[in-house]
Amino acid sequence: MTDNGVAPHAVVIGAGFCGLSAAHDLAKHGFAVTVLEQDAEIGGLAGSFSVNGTRLEKFYHHWFTSDRHITELVAELGAADQVVLRETRTGIFYANNMFKLSSPLDVLRFNPLSIIDRIRLGLLAVRARRIRDWRQLERLSAARWLRDMTGDNVYKVVWEPLLRGKFGSYANDVSAVWFWNKLKLRGGSRGRGGSEQLAYYRGGFAALAERLAATIRSNGGTVQTGTPVGRLLVSNGRCVGVVTGNGPVPADIVIATPALPIVADLVEPHLPQAYVRSLRKIKYLANVCLVLELDRSLSKTYWLNVNDPDFPFVGLIEHTNFEPPSTYGGRHIVYLSKYLQETEDYFLMSDREVLDFTLPYLRRMFPAITREWILAAHVWRARYSQPVVECNYHDLIPASETPMRGLYLASMAQVYPEDRGTNYAVREGRRVAALIKSSQAGA
Repeated sequence: MTDNGVAPHAVVIGAGFCGLSAAHDLAKHGFAVTVLEQDAEIGGLAGSFSVNGTRLEKFYHHWFTSDRHITELVAELGAADQVVLRETRTGIFYANNMFKLSSPLDVLRFNPLSIIDRIRLGLLAVRARRIRDWRQLERLSAARWLRDMTGDNVYKVVWEPLLRGKFGSYANDVSAVWFWNKLKLRGGSRGRGGSEQLAYYRGGFAALAERLAATIRSNGGTVQTGTPVGRLLVSNGRCVGVVTGNGPVPADIVIATPALPIVADLVEPHLPQAYVRSLRKIKYLANVCLVLELDRSLSKTYWLNVNDPDFPFVGLIEHTNFEPPSTYGGRHIVYLSKYLQETEDYFLMSDREVLDFTLPYLRRMFPAITREWILAAHVWRARYSQPVVECNYHDLIPASETPMRGLYLASMAQVYPEDRGTNYAVREGRRVAALIKSSQAGA
């Protein structure tokens, strides 16, 4: 309680899973909560659109079976029966051929590599899982570590195209910690036969976000969409609210969940420039995601890594090889994902130009495809999609408590050593909520 006996009011900037999780926990513990989201809908990067009356994520999403934070939250919401587990098929497109890489046996059949290199590739995930302390990898780049672990040839065929396809000019800067965590996650989702099992929420991630928002409202909180925050209200060095297009919103506590450069813009008039510069040190990649609704399937593979640097996308994800086409009225859903800098041509193209530019590459993979297969196409862009996790990234991460009293940070740039995703968004949101509750209890 505040000094006048009123429940403290917390404003949460952003209604992604991080902001919603923080708001959920605070509202449950008696805080007055207001969530402010600039977009027309909640969910953040897990936001959705409609396909034949069913909500579908704008950017592909799934959970790993080891994602305990989201699993625990779903159980608390009484929705554990809405989570489905399915085996998925992964593969690689290399030298104009597709190779299945879903199991250890598939790795042994991967003939672009010698048998010795195939064994090295297959053992990498096992060796990665044996590393208990990620700190020993902090000073190593992913490129150097992967070369040391698997040899130059495996690196050039398998890993270098993926690093360059995702991180572009930053490829040699990416930390080994980031890659190690990816291997650990995927290895932890393998079933007894070696195949990967992934999880999905019935009705899509939007349905879970709405369920979370409903619990916030049932506990007296408010979730407002279409409400961008323009600036902070500050009095005597303390954050006392925010200003939106609809006017000021007073608060005792403010939690900022957007990307750090956006937060830097908000705090720049109020905090030392050294702190503002520290928020801008972490680099971000943008993302363009082309989503196709097709009248037929392209292949049996769910996740296809594209190991060809000439292609404009690094991954082709056929979502309906995971969640069945019947969910979308028989339509087959394909995501084509490209990480890039926001100044690159592909990010600046119109939606039609993105489709026109991408189709010839898609035909190289699937020569039979024609425009007649495409029932609809959607292009989604995210300016701040992927923090670039460099060597010694831990030194760049800002604390949750800012130098401004009453203002807290909870963003995807802070989940290290893990990588961004709804599971860790939930963890980060709940962690900052716990910090605030503890602070209030001791006040």
